Amino acid sequence: MDAKLIVDEVRLTPILVSDPPLLNTQGVHQPHTPRLVVEVVTRGGVSGLGETYGDGVHLDVARPLAEALPGRPVTDVNGLFALAEEAGDVPRHGTDPGVDASGLRGVRTADKLRLSVVSAFETACLDALGRTLGLPVHALLGGKVRDEVEYSAYLFHKWAGTDDWGEALDPAGIVAQARRFDRAYGFRSFKLKGGVFEPAREIAAIRALADAFPGRPLRLDPNGAWTVRTSLAVARALKDVLEYLEDPASGTAAMAEIAARTDVPLATNMCVTTFEEIPEAFAAGAVRIVLCDHHYWGGLHRTRELAALCRTYGVGLSMHSNTHLGISLAAMTQVAATLPGLRHACDTHYPWQTEDVVTPRPVFRAGRLTVSDAPGLGVDLDREALATLHRRWLADDGTLRNRDDAAAMRRIHPNWTPTRW
Repeated sequence: MDAKLIVDEVRLTPILVSDPPLLNTQGVHQPHTPRLVVEVVTRGGVSGLGETYGDGVHLDVARPLAEALPGRPVTDVNGLFALAEEAGDVPRHGTDPGVDASGLRGVRTADKLRLSVVSAFETACLDALGRTLGLPVHALLGGKVRDEVEYSAYLFHKWAGTDDWGEALDPAGIVAQARRFDRAYGFRSFKLKGGVFEPAREIAAIRALADAFPGRPLRLDPNGAWTVRTSLAVARALKDVLEYLEDPASGTAAMAEIAARTDVPLATNMCVTTFEEIPEAFAAGAVRIVLCDHHYWGGLHRTRELAALCRTYGVGLSMHSNTHLGISLAAMTQVAATLPGLRHACDTHYPWQTEDVVTPRPVFRAGRLTVSDAPGLGVDLDREALATLHRRWLADDGTLRNRDDAAAMRRIHPNWTPTRW
């Protein structure tokens, strides 16, 4: 093995990034959200970048893997999973049952946490390999099938905050938000994060969007906050305007019951987030669209494996997003460019983020990003910005180092509890 392709050092930099007060079924986004930047440095002096969740449980998994990786080939991305298991057990506090508020992906398990960490290491290794060979990451994944990747505007009910977006607490506010996304970035499709208010209010918001943007693809995602009965009522009310309804109820059994009683396509990034969850969901006909996410599935290669399975079973494909920066956006775009079955615009939170650690910032045009052909991911690290955001993390007393939307909501409304409609 060429010495230039051997990992010499791994740097982990946890950061806190500004986040606006976006509402969801689990509460509200905190003023800052934790992210983790992973740098894999080869003996050839090339640094590759990866990004994932920065909560304490993810850091606890990342640290032993970072210590174990030096001396191994940067090409051995398939070995990362076994190495992560060998490097150390997932801390017990990371395996407690409950909703993972950083991703709303159902019960948190050791395997899911490990996959989210490995994803950043795999991306960093591929970035370093691409930079060394002079090839874009999409070439390392088999080559791109499109030159641009389409993204969807992500709409939220929100409070007024320090951002310049203002509040959006009714249909008029949601439409105004969508118009700004359309004007500033040219997004052609819109997704509303639901499960915040009573269903009738969110139906009205989708109807207002349909009136304001006739013919545009519209999506609604209440993150499993509804009963089967409510989900069916919403599906009936919006059957003529929805591109798909995402995770209206929680769990494969509930999703299958809804799917059997409506023609509105159901999508998920909650009941299918691991390969082990696929057989039951596909056999039951619970979903017609899966939202892939390289953080959830363990990296870019496994995202392609998921896409192949979806294609085999006739299940559609889109892409999930959570609060992320430019490293993740670049990785999303590189892998999305290689997926022939990607027929739906990808989600992205990126326009909501005012801070980043890459330069220059990606620019959406007509709701799309051009796929970079530069070596690696095609983004460079802004070390000054990284240092600034890391200093914020160091200065935090621990309140914001773990994302907790429910705790953030209870600081404002002490008696708040999630509502199941």
